Amino acid sequence: MSQLPTIAHLIDGQSAQGANPNPRSQEVFNPATGKAEKRVLLADKATVEQAIASAQAAFPAWRNTPPLKRARVMGNLKVLLEQHAQEICAMITAEHGKVLSDAFGEVQRGIENVEYASYAPELLKGEHSKNVGPAIDSWSEFQALGVCAGITPFNFPAMVPLWMWPMAVACGNTFVLKPSERDPSSTLRIAELALEAGLPPGVLNVVHGDKEAVDTLLTDPRVKAVSFVGSTPIAEYIYSTGCARGKRVQALGGAKNHAVVMPDADIANAVNALMGAAYGSCGERCMAIPLVVAVGDAAADAVLAGLKTEISKMKVGPGTAAGMDMGPLVTKAHFDKVRGYVDQGVKEGATLVVDGRGLKVAGHADGYFIGPCLFDNVKPGMVIYQEEIFGPVLGVVRVKTLQEAMDLIDAHEYGNGTCIFTRDGEAARYFTDHIQVGMVGVNVPLPVPVAYHSFGGWKRSLFGDLHAYGPDAVRFYTKRKTITQRWPSAGVREGAVFSFPSSR
Repeated sequence: MSQLPTIAHLIDGQSAQGANPNPRSQEVFNPATGKAEKRVLLADKATVEQAIASAQAAFPAWRNTPPLKRARVMGNLKVLLEQHAQEICAMITAEHGKVLSDAFGEVQRGIENVEYASYAPELLKGEHSKNVGPAIDSWSEFQALGVCAGITPFNFPAMVPLWMWPMAVACGNTFVLKPSERDPSSTLRIAELALEAGLPPGVLNVVHGDKEAVDTLLTDPRVKAVSFVGSTPIAEYIYSTGCARGKRVQALGGAKNHAVVMPDADIANAVNALMGAAYGSCGERCMAIPLVVAVGDAAADAVLAGLKTEISKMKVGPGTAAGMDMGPLVTKAHFDKVRGYVDQGVKEGATLVVDGRGLKVAGHADGYFIGPCLFDNVKPGMVIYQEEIFGPVLGVVRVKTLQEAMDLIDAHEYGNGTCIFTRDGEAARYFTDHIQVGMVGVNVPLPVPVAYHSFGGWKRSLFGDLHAYGPDAVRFYTKRKTITQRWPSAGVREGAVFSFPSSR
């Protein structure tokens, strides 16, 4: 085995190699240099079962821990995350590639979810009704499920796990987390901070792995619920496999988000917003904007001119360097895939206005860098229109009316996010009311809900009934129990009643 530093699992509060004395592993690369800097262990079935067993053993005591004490752990973790934010951001940038300022934004959004989870005593309060019948009281309460699991993507190694396990454990569950094996260090470091914050061993376990680890989580009967964020084909597999085994599943999939630019829009502000939405994090966001739908040629021409000007000012380089706007793509395989989409767009007849394929970053010849790409005359049916590219590729689609733009959006298989740029309140209201998409922005390009709302798309962008984090997370990670109670007066004996019970 290589002498590279090894990233191990976290099971029962301890760093663990796993059940296999000779575990599989894979290299973790720095995408800015193209060099392997660490090696991550890949869990086999037995190792994942160890983690599940640890979570199962920790569940009874944690379930019975008062919600206020569980919430205090979340409060302690929030403080530790703020203290260690710089360290965590450096880990994210070293393995994912995003610029440090973007990593900081990710960590801050994750901290907000931890803060929301600290409100668990309030969020878990049930409902009580006195005298629903003669001397009969009824109430409901929200009880923990047991062992829950999370499977998270590479693009937000800190934030997305923090969508899941903090609320799950604040609700009294225990958790097994399988982060992306491409950039696992920040996820693992946050789990270590959770132990420091007072989370008991076994309540949160972290296992790294591939399909073998995922399938173990999906099929083990001790796992009661699974949360997933990733591509639509995998989301559909997670959902169907987990549900077939009686698990509660929420699986968030892919996206192809459209931004509508109306003729009356403030073009300068729209262009600035689109730049960050399309090229921020190298386009590796499920809420990125890869398509602009311009209503009218005048709006399209103005947007293209503005985008070309702003793209020419962009600084692309290693995420650790000061002043960079965009870093590298996460892996060589993903770099090749994104470049292939640009080639395909040219082949299909779209007009490549800005070509980032030839970008060279001094001193980083082996890094996975591609510059911002911009297409005009993109049309439905083209591969670059239909498929999620997950890279810095923005396409402009020309239409004549708002309704035509909305019809395009509604016809697409994905319904994650969308936005409209306009000064017309009537158009904005009509758009937000009728568009078949789960998250909608008005002059806001990335309408990502804050921690006390919930995140999720429509159509093939979400499998399951409940969205991620926020109020929906409380419902997902608990089950309602309704209790009806009566204490007859001493010495009173009543005859049998054969009619259906009623309050009349």
